[in-house]
Amino acid sequence: MIYCVVPRPLEDELYPKLVDYYADEENVTVIVDRREFDRRARRGRADTALSAADAQRRVVRDRRRARVAGDLPPLARALA
Repeated sequence: MIYCVVPRPLEDELYPKLVDYYADEENVTVIVDRREFDRRARRGRADTALSAADAQRRVVRDRRRARVAGDLPPLARALA
């Protein structure tokens, strides 16, 4: 399935033309973009750049397992 997405500001101009153009194509569906904001952006902002306050609050955690404290015992010498 292929979706041809038409932006909302161009809906009146492009949508009818594209529906007619792709009428014979069974795998193409023309739809209008109804999103009002980018859901991946914080608090609905369109840009993804972090403000200074957001950057200071960001905490990167190391999820690797902590190393066992102490030293390793010496390796035994191999007999030849």
